Amino acid sequence: MAIAKAERLMNLALCLLGTRRPLSKRELRDSIEAYVEAFGPGGRSAGSDDSFNRMFERDKDDLRELGLVIETVENLDGEVGYLARRDSNRLPPITLDAEEAAALGLAAKVWQQARLAGAASGALQKLRAAGLPEDVDPYGGHSALEPRIPAHEASFEPLMLACRDRRPVVFDYRKATAARPEQRHVEPWALECWRGHWYLAGWDRDRGAERVFRLSRITGKVRARAGKYTADVPDVVTVRETVASWAGETADRTALIRLRTDAGYPLRAKAVAVRELGDGWEELEIPYGHGLDAWLVEFGPDVVVLEPAELRADVVDRLRAVAKG
Repeated sequence: MAIAKAERLMNLALCLLGTRRPLSKRELRDSIEAYVEAFGPGGRSAGSDDSFNRMFERDKDDLRELGLVIETVENLDGEVGYLARRDSNRLPPITLDAEEAAALGLAAKVWQQARLAGAASGALQKLRAAGLPEDVDPYGGHSALEPRIPAHEASFEPLMLACRDRRPVVFDYRKATAARPEQRHVEPWALECWRGHWYLAGWDRDRGAERVFRLSRITGKVRARAGKYTADVPDVVTVRETVASWAGETADRTALIRLRTDAGYPLRAKAVAVRELGDGWEELEIPYGHGLDAWLVEFGPDVVVLEPAELRADVVDRLRAVAKG
C-alpha cells in the first residue's frame, strides 16, 4: 500500500510539473493510471467521483507537505485546474566558498555505515548539480583529516530509525554490574557518540524516568513497537553531559584507589596523582563523581578502593551483586 501511494504521488507530481497549462481534476483522473484503475474514467458514477475527489485532495495535500508548490487556477469557464510551475519548485543557486565546500566534504566522509555513506555521497552529488563549483575540491587541503564515527553495533541502525520516526522499542540490556541482561521498554530520543562509544537517550517506561544506554551493552535484536510516546521529548537531550557525569568527568572531589601495575589505563589517564606501592600495585588519586562506582567495578580485581568509605561500600555492594548472579 505504501509503495502504491508513493508511485501515485510521484505520477501526480510529474503530471503537474510537466504541464504548461492547468489540468482539471477530470484530466488528471484520466491521465494517472492509479486513478483510472481505482475509479475508472471521469463521469462514471457519483460514488466514484466522491471517492476520487477525497483521494485527490489528500494526495494534493501530501505533495504540498513535501514541499511541492501547486497552484490552483480558474479559467474563463469557471473550471478549476492545477499545475506546479518549475520555476516555483526549483532551488535557488547554491554558492559555497572553499571552506564551506571542505566542511561538506569532511561531513560526507564521517559516516562509514553503508546506509549513511550512500546518503552522504548522494547529498554531495546533488549539491554539485545544484551549483557547487566543479573546481572546488571538498577534500583539498584537508587530506590529513580522516574523521570517523564507527557504529559497529547491530542496534545502531534500528535505533537511529526509531529516533527518527518516534517509535517505541524493546531490547535486552546488560548493565555493567549485572550478570544477565533484562528487557527494557524505551521511547528513544537521540543517539550520540562519546569517546568512541554510542549512547542512546530516551524514556524508560518501566522505570518512569530518563535513561541513557550504551549500545555495546544491548544484546539481541531491537524490536519496534506500535503506539505513541507517553512522555514529552525534551528540546535538548544532553547525552554527553549525562554520560560524562556518570563517568566522573564533572567531579568536584577525588577518590583514592589501588591499581595493579600495567592495568586500568583509562584510570591512569584520569589520575591527578600516582604513587608506587611495590608488589605490582600503585596508588592513584582520581576524580570522583556520580557513577564512578559502576565504572570501577568493570576493572574487577585490578582495582581496590581505599577512600572515601561510601565509594568503597558502593563498589563492594556491586561486586557482591555480580557474584550472586
